[in-house]
Amino acid sequence: METVLSLKNVTKTIKGKPIIKGIDFSVKKGQIYGFLGPNGAGKTMTLRMIVGLIKPTGGEIEICGNSIRTSFVKAMRNVGCIIENPELYDYMSGYDNLRLLSGMEPQITEQDLDEAIQRVRLSQRINDKVNTYSLGMKQRLGIAQALMKKPPLLILDEPTNGLDPAGMKEFRQLIQTLAAEEGMTILVSSHLLSEVQMMCDEVAVILHGKIIKTAKVEELAVDRKVTWHVKDVPGALKILEEQFQLTGIDHADGRVSACVDDDRIVAVNAAFTNAQVGMLFVCKEQKSLEDLFMELTGGETIG
Repeated sequence: METVLSLKNVTKTIKGKPIIKGIDFSVKKGQIYGFLGPNGAGKTMTLRMIVGLIKPTGGEIEICGNSIRTSFVKAMRNVGCIIENPELYDYMSGYDNLRLLSGMEPQITEQDLDEAIQRVRLSQRINDKVNTYSLGMKQRLGIAQALMKKPPLLILDEPTNGLDPAGMKEFRQLIQTLAAEEGMTILVSSHLLSEVQMMCDEVAVILHGKIIKTAKVEELAVDRKVTWHVKDVPGALKILEEQFQLTGIDHADGRVSACVDDDRIVAVNAAFTNAQVGMLFVCKEQKSLEDLFMELTGGETIG
């Protein structure tokens, strides 16, 4: 597959202090790529270097084969982005905001502007003033701004911040449609593991300015903690170990837990029932961002 974005040993040093420490990852055409890390990990600074708002200290960044160091203008022609929050004029309508911004890109036509509005489903409110928009609508207008020039690469920094669950779902659907139907490549930064898992194909995990893991999203969710409340704790632990080669944890209150992939949960439940261990209930917990970082860093804190 064609590589749309490539970072090779990218570094940033400020006042002698290394902030970004040799970042490497690449994003293929049509991917929704997650850039995952806690606040302060270096996500926004990395994105600002990709779009030329900050100059890297070292390394190479290429967009559609164009180096931002030697072919900056060509590289930026292929990018639409929202870094941090979309900058909008509240006293103007959504449409007037887009027209004003489109004037900075001579190649953007009236048709491009209208298509961007339709893509983000703002047609009914586009002539209303932005100060009447909800946060979700402002996010959609910001994405329309990034889409007007039909960029091969769309970069979004923490785009679901402040959105309610309905707004998050709507945003995910929009992003997935752009990738599936338009073939757009999308890089999304987030500090929410659950959002990345529902939205992205692949992810780079950053901590303290370093990439500590790149993986397919499904690999992050392979092991899920499952807890059973049973009457026969020793019996349940024995079944987990002997029949499924799983290390169970006795919580000393009738609860037993283990990391089990989805395909085996039903089999474990059936084994407990057949052995009459007295299973009262079972619940599954999605791995949290903190759990993931504790696992990847051997207990190092994520703050």
